Amino acid sequence: MIDIVNQINAVHRAVGTHPVSTGAGRSLLLRRTYDATIDDVWDACTDPVRLGRWLGQVDGDLRLGGTFQLKDNAGGRVLRCEAPHLLAVTWSFGGGMDTEVELRLTAGPDDTTVLELEHSSPAEIVDELVRQYGPGGTIGIGGGWDLALLGLDLHLHGADLDPAGWEDAPEIKDFATRSCHAWGTAIQAAWGTGDDDIAAAIAFGVQHFAPPAS
Repeated sequence: MIDIVNQINAVHRAVGTHPVSTGAGRSLLLRRTYDATIDDVWDACTDPVRLGRWLGQVDGDLRLGGTFQLKDNAGGRVLRCEAPHLLAVTWSFGGGMDTEVELRLTAGPDDTTVLELEHSSPAEIVDELVRQYGPGGTIGIGGGWDLALLGLDLHLHGADLDPAGWEDAPEIKDFATRSCHAWGTAIQAAWGTGDDDIAAAIAFGVQHFAPPAS
């Protein structure tokens, strides 16, 4: 059994303005501490075999300047790779808009590792999407990364995951639902979104990750 509440509370979530390579950005930041050495966490995040055990199948040329594709998900280009502290990649779905993901690792006390993941998108595009449709998509992105970092924690503790199907388990849907609410709080604090609009955005995210049984 997964301690859902502790897993939710293990993550610091914030909405910021980390830039993209082309200029101003809007970003989602996740920070949590793992009970594993920095070399182990780096290896889990960069070795294709290990990535396949918690994130999904990754194919491509995994080196600086190379390209990659996460099966049934995003692909991109490796912008920076400074082992074991920094990995930065572009991130796009189906050849769409390039966003950027930066992974930062810092060694903590007692062989722990602080991981920061920051996903940045062009500011003008995010602002327009939020203006037209509200922040539901932003909550969805944050929830997706929450699930990924949960998967990493379970992998580092020896769990045998099936990245293609483990998110369908009831306890994982519970986690995703709580994640959407947590991101709603972070977004409302950063952007001052009204209560009704943030409630609708949270509901949109929950519908995506944990739709009611038909």
